[in-house]
Amino acid sequence: SGGQNLVVYGKQFGNVFIGVQPSFGYEGDPMRLLFAKSASPHHGFAAYYTFLEKIFEADAVLHFGTHGSLEFMPGKQVGMSGKCYPDRLINSLPSAYLYAANNPSEATIAKRRSYSATVSYLTPPAENAGLYKGLKELKELISSYQGLRENEGRGPAIVNSIVSTAWVCNLDKDIKDLPTLDNFDAKDVDQERRDDIVGKVYSEIMQIESRLLPCGLHTVGVPPTAEEAIATLVNIAQLDRPEDDIESLPRVIADSIGRDINEVYRGNNQGILADVELADSIVQASRAAVRALVMQSTDSEGRIKEVRSIFDDMGAMFGGMMGQKKPYTQAIIDAGFPNVEEDRLANLIVYIEFCLKQIVANNELGGIMELLNGEFLMPAPGGDPIRNPDVLPTGRNMHALDPSSIPTAAAVEVSENVVRKLLEKLSDENDGAYPESIAFTLWGTDNIKTYGESLAQVLALVGVRPVADSLGRVNKVELIPLEQLGRPRVDVVVSCSGVFRDLFINQMNLMDRGIKMAAEADEPLDQNFVRKHALEQAEELGVTLREAAARVFSNSAGSYSANVGLAIENGGWEDEGQLQEQFLTRKGFAFNADKPGMMEAQAELFKSALKNVDVTFQNLDSSEISITDVSHYYDSDPTKVVQSLRDDKKKPMSLMADTTTANAQVRTLSETVRLDARTKLLNPKFYEGMLSTGYEGVREIQKRLRNTMGWSATAGEVDNFVFEDANDVFINDAEMQQRLLDTNPNAFRDMVTTFLEANGRGYWDTSDENIERLQELYAEVEDRIEGV
Repeated sequence: SGGQNLVVYGKQFGNVFIGVQPSFGYEGDPMRLLFAKSASPHHGFAAYYTFLEKIFEADAVLHFGTHGSLEFMPGKQVGMSGKCYPDRLINSLPSAYLYAANNPSEATIAKRRSYSATVSYLTPPAENAGLYKGLKELKELISSYQGLRENEGRGPAIVNSIVSTAWVCNLDKDIKDLPTLDNFDAKDVDQERRDDIVGKVYSEIMQIESRLLPCGLHTVGVPPTAEEAIATLVNIAQLDRPEDDIESLPRVIADSIGRDINEVYRGNNQGILADVELADSIVQASRAAVRALVMQSTDSEGRIKEVRSIFDDMGAMFGGMMGQKKPYTQAIIDAGFPNVEEDRLANLIVYIEFCLKQIVANNELGGIMELLNGEFLMPAPGGDPIRNPDVLPTGRNMHALDPSSIPTAAAVEVSENVVRKLLEKLSDENDGAYPESIAFTLWGTDNIKTYGESLAQVLALVGVRPVADSLGRVNKVELIPLEQLGRPRVDVVVSCSGVFRDLFINQMNLMDRGIKMAAEADEPLDQNFVRKHALEQAEELGVTLREAAARVFSNSAGSYSANVGLAIENGGWEDEGQLQEQFLTRKGFAFNADKPGMMEAQAELFKSALKNVDVTFQNLDSSEISITDVSHYYDSDPTKVVQSLRDDKKKPMSLMADTTTANAQVRTLSETVRLDARTKLLNPKFYEGMLSTGYEGVREIQKRLRNTMGWSATAGEVDNFVFEDANDVFINDAEMQQRLLDTNPNAFRDMVTTFLEANGRGYWDTSDENIERLQELYAEVEDRIEGV
């Protein structure tokens, strides 16, 4: 702006204007980021929507992609008035919103606060992460060992190679008892110990290999290819669906050799070589079966125009009469499971065929046109298409769920299993002692996708049971007696996202009542940590026990996020203390069931509760969005906040529950960051897939690097090798460096800046040579962008 005019970014094509929505406007202003309530939009933001309505005179607006900032502007949570900024900005413009199908919670906010009708679109096609470089070499060495394990000459030599390669790949951080290179020789240990070492390495690389990752970006209106559909269908097939009388494919395959799949998963997680081998064989058999099914309907271009049902095929019918197996059964037999029962697969195969039809159906562009023509667009649920394939096909108007129905009985059952694994892991690592307090982060989308699993985890830790009425509405809680619980009640501090607060206010009421019920229970303090801490806080702060037991916190009404992510994305923060102050100021509003509908500023109570925390905990429930894909996860992570508040300044343990597959696991945050880095940022399949999509792909790579640094800032759980290896991939490789620079110089400059910032802030220790190269590169990129 020249000081007189306001700039509106965009270009007009006849009667179509394509514009770029302005940013929030306070990214680089540390003081505005710190405000407890969100700041008003700047003049440029207001001018943009005024231009669309009054000057361009648009008949309708299409907000393209997930997501903008209009619906998150200050104002009431629901029921906008003329004083609320979303209402004032969109004014009388009809708004259509193209929204990711896996994000129903924020789509609901877009509906409620910006009056938008949504059209869902598919998330990027998913593939298995695969293996590369040293990890691929490890898989080949393990394969050699499987054939020569009893050969006393070759077997030990292969194990030595496996150990040294595992160290090169930094797997020593994930395998606690991996032998050191200095004094280990596999000839000196027995075969059982060799199997143990190989089993643990094998288990680790299979976690990396089988993890789903988005490859490239989704093009609106283009359905996945047959190859892209297979990975999604394999993951749909791995879940039991008892409500539909469907057994998972891995369960049926494991049963054919007399094994229970849950036992196989347990053995696999413990690194028992035989079970890791079996789990891998079951995965390969599942992929082969799904591939055989999909190939029945694939044309010469690798796409699916029409799904041919295997049960309608006359040739298959006659083949069945002659005793011939169906292609998917034959694929499982060929993979080494000759006794699999074809009849037990029938329900699952019908379901997989239905899901395939939904995946390749294409109504995204049609849905946009229906809305812009003012026609009715069919509604559909949003969520994770693997857990709930009814989300598909896309191109429909998204909705969430009935909030009073969660947590469901199934979610409670899954959550109890996760809580059991969590407490087992914690007590094992703490000489049998249970943690006294756990800090939880609750997300709106995650609870919609899982029907309230993480909400149920909070209640389970406190020892409270949700109770549904005759209509299935969960509106009561009851205390589980200590004798039945069999362990102490664990205290919780719950930080709810702004979206969770908007969508699930009744569930916040449920949690608050349950926690206060536990605090008021007359029980021994060594068996009820909720009561123990609430009594201490009541005395310290001079409040009642019930007031001191407030444990459910969020932003003030109409305000979202801790703005930690914004500060890190823009580099405008001085030190970690500023980030921690932002978190405490913006998230320190307590929900009180005794005063429903109000979010009270209770920063001191929030700090008092957090300083007792031993463990911070979050859930990962979807393979599509992981902890470095978005800034939200670290934005609300309180690990270093807790460390700064604790009297002993000890950093709490950080854990993540991963329920993205049927084999749910609890990992440390550092393990999860490493797994994410290996499967995405450092994985050629991921970054080459992103680069194939052009300039936006480079920005996606840079975003994951920046989000990785975000975890360093909020939790300090990123290993040095992650930055070092990323520098080798993107900076030290001259050819890759040039590709990034040519494709998107601005994003490449941000990448160079992130590396320099990570080093400057003490998160990455590297050579002077690397830093000098980055500094020279920054100057070169700046000149290129400025046209020098």
